Amino acid sequence: MADALRARIASGELRPGQRMPTQARLADEFGVERGAVRQALRILQSEHLLTNVSKGSPATVAPDLGRPPTGSDAWPQPTTVALGARIAAAFAAPHVEIDALCLTAVSLTLAIGEPLRQIHAGRLKPAKVDVRVLLPSRDIDLAFPAPVDSSVDGRLQRRWLAQRNAQGQVLKHNLLALRATHGIDVHVSFRALPFTPPVKLYLLNSTEALFAYYTLTRREEEIDHEQLQMYDAQGIQSMLFAFEQGAGLRDTTFVEQSHLWFNALWETISSELQLTDS
Repeated sequence: MADALRARIASGELRPGQRMPTQARLADEFGVERGAVRQALRILQSEHLLTNVSKGSPATVAPDLGRPPTGSDAWPQPTTVALGARIAAAFAAPHVEIDALCLTAVSLTLAIGEPLRQIHAGRLKPAKVDVRVLLPSRDIDLAFPAPVDSSVDGRLQRRWLAQRNAQGQVLKHNLLALRATHGIDVHVSFRALPFTPPVKLYLLNSTEALFAYYTLTRREEEIDHEQLQMYDAQGIQSMLFAFEQGAGLRDTTFVEQSHLWFNALWETISSELQLTDS
């Protein structure tokens, strides 16, 4: 329920300052008890997405969701909430530069959707877009997602590989299409890492760094008609910490060191990545 409401806020269906539906109405819509509704609303309040959460009047969407703060005053937000707005802001620059290190490109692909919509609507028109993405190699044994039972075959690895390739192909196709539709100079590159990244990192226009941990949980999912227990991380819900160049010595140093780290991986131990299953 919290995920669904968070998505409505991120998409603009629920606007800053707007009153939420009553708890009774939400309980009916989602088929849950009032206690579950209050718990979901408190989760969103803890993420600074809602205000005035109580047993009485309906909660309100936080009024200051337009541009998430960065630097020392920023609070961490889930990737689904923060990344799209930050990348849309980055696309306002004439030359857009995005570097990403992640397990799959699903969060980045979703986040790119917002600036693409604004470009097609004529509200944004960068001259050049450069995107570099570091993803785990298909040739390694992933640390996660991993089966709880080590005797299980490679179904989780094959599923992850299919997701990695599909999301990467969609991201590349959507961005390269801007060449034909809007005459934007676009370059998209992928390279493969020889390890499973325990964190995700997004670097925007050499001025911002967004950093999150992949937090593992044990969960169950049906794969090939069988329920499998696995250790996995829901990357789209990872809490992003924002750092901004010029927002103090700590933030500036973090942004600079993050770029040095990314470039070192890109230029040394990473290898060419093909977005295919074979």
